[in-house]
Amino acid sequence: MEYKENALCYEDYCRLRESVGWLNFAKKQIENALIHSLYTVTAAEDNHTIGMGRLIGDGFYFVVVDIVVQPAYQKNGIGSEILNRIIEYVDKTTPVGGRSSVQLIAEKGKEIFYEKLGFKIIPHEFCGPAMRKVIRK
Repeated sequence: MEYKENALCYEDYCRLRESVGWLNFAKKQIENALIHSLYTVTAAEDNHTIGMGRLIGDGFYFVVVDIVVQPAYQKNGIGSEILNRIIEYVDKTTPVGGRSSVQLIAEKGKEIFYEKLGFKIIPHEFCGPAMRKVIRK
């Protein structure tokens, strides 16, 4: 397995999302999101991208998004490796004496995967329930 940093392209992004039944966004939105990602990790086998993860944020607060491994390759540690590399990036970029908050929204039924990697389910003692608003045009 080969892991690459900041090499996620539009075609792989769309194909991987579709492989797990997720809807895609408009092409312009995806291209803009990829350009503005802080950090991406892809996993490839035989030069074929089979997994991805993205990190967005401002240096204090980080959000892990788009963790996807093609179904045929799941349960082989690829998603864990992608997420660990993303967390390592945050760790390296957080200065001594600083702190960072890393958050994500887990796909329903995948919470245990993230708990095993040290994430805590929200609501947590420090905050209220997670909320989101979907804006469609």
